[in-house]
Amino acid sequence: MSQRVGVVTFPGSLDDTDAQRAVRLAGGEPVALWHGDHDLQGVDAVILPGGFSYGDYLRCGAIASFAPIMTEVIAAAQGGLPVLGICNGFQILCESHLLPGALIRNDHRTFICRDQVLEVENASTSWTSDYEVGQRITIPLKNGEGGFVADDATLDMLEGEGRVVFRYVDVNPNGSLRGIAGITNERGNVVGLMPHPEHAVEDLCGPGTDGLGFFTSAVRQVLASA
Repeated sequence: MSQRVGVVTFPGSLDDTDAQRAVRLAGGEPVALWHGDHDLQGVDAVILPGGFSYGDYLRCGAIASFAPIMTEVIAAAQGGLPVLGICNGFQILCESHLLPGALIRNDHRTFICRDQVLEVENASTSWTSDYEVGQRITIPLKNGEGGFVADDATLDMLEGEGRVVFRYVDVNPNGSLRGIAGITNERGNVVGLMPHPEHAVEDLCGPGTDGLGFFTSAVRQVLASA
């Protein structure tokens, strides 16, 4: 029986179908979830995809954090459901207070699109168990407001508790403090990152298949806990 991974579509989502395809390639069953619903349809994990939810009005992810479906996502995440936020999805997780910190405009004030090298610093989350600590992966990065910021106490806490999941290698593309590209919650079931693993899941396009491990990690973890 395939593990069911929900992918939420908000007004302005761009990468929801890409995330669904990545789930399918990982052996899972993608389930389309709608921002205006209060039903997670019994899924085993949830992905908040990239894009420009609600046109990025107010702040990126701010309006989406109040979408009806997020009431269910927040409660399920607090109960241990694996949740992945990619780019705009990371912004939504921070706005929903499922993850600390915030994402602000890139320090060079321009949109960036590049293949980005990341170093894996935490391979024990629901979304990274198919990687190894210290492994370097290359996946696309595309954002205009991708600078991760938090106060020093929060940054020290994330570092001290091993909750920095990914760090940028060679270049800091958006001014993220301490080069942080992705973080997790204390329990390790909620992960947010700015780069796009769903765009690196097959050799036909993208920089390779380094992103597929996110989705196979979640599918296997759900299988193991079934």
